[in-house]
Amino acid sequence: MSHNATTTPRTPGNVSPAISDKGLLRGSIGLAIISLVGFGLLYPLAGVGLGQALFPSTANGSLIERDGKVLGSSLVAQPFSDDRYFQSRPSAANYDVMAVAGSNQARTNPDLRKRVDETRAALAQRYGVDPSAIPSDLVTQSGGGIDPHISSQAAAIQIDRVAHARGISRDVIEGLVAQHTEGKQLGLLGQPRVNVLELNLALDAVASPAPKAPATAQ
Repeated sequence: MSHNATTTPRTPGNVSPAISDKGLLRGSIGLAIISLVGFGLLYPLAGVGLGQALFPSTANGSLIERDGKVLGSSLVAQPFSDDRYFQSRPSAANYDVMAVAGSNQARTNPDLRKRVDETRAALAQRYGVDPSAIPSDLVTQSGGGIDPHISSQAAAIQIDRVAHARGISRDVIEGLVAQHTEGKQLGLLGQPRVNVLELNLALDAVASPAPKAPATAQ
């Protein structure tokens, strides 16, 4: 009985090659290590180092210090209720940097409109002006609740109250407001604004002159 099928002898060249990842595993592990070390460690350290070298004050939170004591940050609003100080914008977060938030109420929300109307009426009575003269930033909350600035108009309407409470000339207060009024960013963005904390600290410096040296005996 004849067989037409033929068999091909197995030679070394016919042997199937062994399965190999051709270095893909090593490449993957190497890329993972480079990514973790480069982007997870070196890149953040470089960013922190450049920030400390080029913008140390901003990198450390724009802290305001007096006599070695931190009084606050120029980026964070603080509440001021005393008549001797300019007041900040209202805050939905109660000026808590760990709970920054707005009221999340729409303009049509009746509770928001009621609160704004009540605040406007109270400030109008406090300053002796028509309610329509109260700047909007004194009755509305910022998106984050810790906006450190008020508008030039909001500062101007408080000048008489602060001057009367401190017994300081209105011209002096106006001068301090002008010194602490920041212009538009890059000359284009935003509106002129006043940093409330920095202005109030400047007020304390003016209102609290250094004591005179005691007279020496003749």
